[in-house]
Amino acid sequence: MAVDIYAQINPPRRLLMGPGPVNVHPRVLRAMSADMLGQFDPEMTQYMNETMSLYRHVFMTGNQRTFLIDGTARAGIEAALVSLIEPGTRVLIVRAGRFGALLSEIAERIGADVLTLDLEWGEVATLEAIENAFIEHRPRVFACIHGDTSTTMAQPLEGIGELCRKYDVLSYVDATATLGGMAVDIDGWSVDVVTAGLQKCMGGPPGSSPITISDRAAEHIFARRHVEKGLRSSDEMDGTRVRIASNYFDLAMVMDYWSEKRLNHHTEATTMLYGAREAARIMLEEGLETRFARHRAAGRAICAGARALGLELFGQDAYRMTNVTGIWIPEGVNGEAVRHRMREDFEIEIGTAFGPLAGRIWRIGAMGYNAEKHTILHTLGALEAVLTAEGFEVSRGAGVDAALAAWNGV
Repeated sequence: MAVDIYAQINPPRRLLMGPGPVNVHPRVLRAMSADMLGQFDPEMTQYMNETMSLYRHVFMTGNQRTFLIDGTARAGIEAALVSLIEPGTRVLIVRAGRFGALLSEIAERIGADVLTLDLEWGEVATLEAIENAFIEHRPRVFACIHGDTSTTMAQPLEGIGELCRKYDVLSYVDATATLGGMAVDIDGWSVDVVTAGLQKCMGGPPGSSPITISDRAAEHIFARRHVEKGLRSSDEMDGTRVRIASNYFDLAMVMDYWSEKRLNHHTEATTMLYGAREAARIMLEEGLETRFARHRAAGRAICAGARALGLELFGQDAYRMTNVTGIWIPEGVNGEAVRHRMREDFEIEIGTAFGPLAGRIWRIGAMGYNAEKHTILHTLGALEAVLTAEGFEVSRGAGVDAALAAWNGV
C-alpha cells in the first residue's frame, strides 16, 4: 500500500471544553519537542530531580518520593493500588461516581477484600460515615476520588488523613481531575498516596501520572519485599524478590529508579517528562493561590452563565468542582444534537455523561490552559446560539453577560 495515501496529521483547531483532555499549553508542547537524552545522562537525571522538586510544590508536600509514573492517569491509579494492596487486603472505597467504581474494579482484580461506601451519584461521603465504616469493617486501605468528573463533585478531604491514622489505615486519593486547579494539600490532609494526570488542570497531554507517597506508605510498600533463599535474581534487584503482582507498576522498584540509586526499571518517557516538568513550572510561575482563584472564577462564570440561559445545574454548589460543571439537559432538547452543533459549527467540544447520568447532563470543563475568561465566553455564546437553533428559548446575551460579571466577581 502506498504510504502517500496517508495525509500528514492535521487535527482541527478545536476548543476542548469538556471534562478532559483539554488543550495543551503551548509552552508544554514546545518543551516536548526537545531532543532525547540517555536515561542516565547527568542532564537527564538532573531533569528528573528537578521534576520531583517541582511536583512537591504542586502537591503541597515535603514527600521526597514525589515523581512520575509513565502512562496515563490510570497508570498512576493502578500503580498505587497494586503496590498498596495484595490478595486478601481489606479495602474500603467510596463509590459515588464512575471513577470510584473504577477503584473497586482494580482492587477486585488484585484480589482484595473490597468493601464500598456507596452513595448516589452527586453525593459526597461525610467524615462520620467514613469513620463508622472504619469501625465496622476495619480496612487496611481507604481509597477515594478527590474530584470525580462523572458527577462534577469534589469529595472533602479535610480530616481524612487524621482519621486514617487513628484507625491505622493507609489512604489513597485519585486527584486526576483536580491537581493544578484545586488545592491538593497533601501535607495538610495527611493522606498517604495521591496520583494525578497532566491532561486536565495541569494543561498537559495524557501520558504521565504524577504521584506522591508518604514515608509510612513507602515503608509499607518496601516491606512487601521478601528474600527467598537460593533465588537467583538480577543484580539490580539485589537478591530480593518483590511480591507485588505487577512489574511495571511495582512502586518499590519505581521508587528505587527515581532515587539516587538509579536502579534500572524502565526507560523513562523522556518527552513526557519534559512536558510534565514544564506544566509544573507554568503552574508555579503563576502561583498556587492565583491558579486556584482562576479556576474558581472559571467555574463561577460557567455556573452563572448557564443559569442565566435558563439551564439547571447538576449537584450541590457546596461540593461542586471548580473546573467541571454538570448541566441538566432541558426536557425536549436533544443533548447529542447540541454537542454535534457545538463541535461542527463552533469547533467547541463539551462532554456527555456516564452511567445513570448518561444522556441527562452535559459536562463543561474549564481547566488549565482553557480556564480563561475568553474561552468561557466563547463557549457560552456558542451554547446560546445552538440552544436557540434547537428550539430552546433563551434570553439572548444573558449567559455571556452573567458569566462576565461572575468572572469579575460582580
